[in-house]
Amino acid sequence: MSTPPLILASASPRRRELLGRLGVPFEVAPADVDENVGKPGMRPERVARALARRKALAVAAQRPGAAVLAADTVVALRGRLLGKPADAAEAWAMLRTLRGRQHRVVTGVALATGGRVRVRHVVTTVHMRSYSDDEIAASIAAGTPFDKAGAYAIQDPVFRPVACHDGCYCNVVGLPLAPVIELLAGVGIQVPRADPGDLLPACTRCPLFPCAPLDTGASR
Repeated sequence: MSTPPLILASASPRRRELLGRLGVPFEVAPADVDENVGKPGMRPERVARALARRKALAVAAQRPGAAVLAADTVVALRGRLLGKPADAAEAWAMLRTLRGRQHRVVTGVALATGGRVRVRHVVTTVHMRSYSDDEIAASIAAGTPFDKAGAYAIQDPVFRPVACHDGCYCNVVGLPLAPVIELLAGVGIQVPRADPGDLLPACTRCPLFPCAPLDTGASR
């Protein structure tokens, strides 16, 4: 049985970079789907899983025989879901709301192949630092918030909005690698670089990988 070609159903450069770290050849075919899903009060885990599944199926319908990987990331604060800000005003509102508080980041990951869809999700708790209004303004001026759920990037080397996190770092970036490795292995796709030591420094402390240390609070 031949290994199906892998397709990443995302236009996100961050997801492309993370998947590329695994050393698996893949193509990119962004999914064009309506990202409005669910009802008010719907749990973020269900939203993220439903959107990831929708994206995977949309591309799989166009590429039969391929394995289609999709993901969706949701920022949740006290029952409120924060998506990608539509404009500077919304970015301001999101970043001010998140400032100095903790929230959850949920990423749903789906792999569609052979008429079947396998779905996982990961939750990370993120603690934001008390950044200033000037720092928010600088981030918005740089254009950083506008393609990111919650209007921020944990890996932003200038803004550095996150004080610490509990859980998977790659999940906050947009693609938790441990469940991706599991999903790919489940359909016979070999992952050349599956050891956390070969990935990001944060992966060596990720609780999703076997034998990871329990203390994962430090943020990079």
